[in-house]
Amino acid sequence: MDTNKIDYAKEKVGYYKVLGGLLLLTTLTFIQPHMFLEHYTFTVQIMIGATKAWIILMYYMHMKGETLIGWTVVFAVSLVVFFFTVVIPDVNHFQFKEESHITSQAHIEVDYGHHTASHEE
Repeated sequence: MDTNKIDYAKEKVGYYKVLGGLLLLTTLTFIQPHMFLEHYTFTVQIMIGATKAWIILMYYMHMKGETLIGWTVVFAVSLVVFFFTVVIPDVNHFQFKEESHITSQAHIEVDYGHHTASHEE
């Protein structure tokens, strides 16, 4: 007697529900900046993306019942957060701040043939 029967029709319905949820969240990703919470677009988009990533991890990558991988992810995320909290306060004290193309102000030169105009942003 086989006690390990899987109801594939039920599994299929579950995957379609997850797919529908992901499509709904993707639609929300495109609609949100134009319809609501315009001043919090970055935060809302990050939350939507994290939710979609979590759903994909749990259902499509079958991590729903895993425990060891969960603790590994928690450790990895904690490590990244720790290093960002150490580095971010030091950005304002960057030694080569004026020379860096990342932190310095943009300097645009436009060539008009015989004259060159310079513009600081």
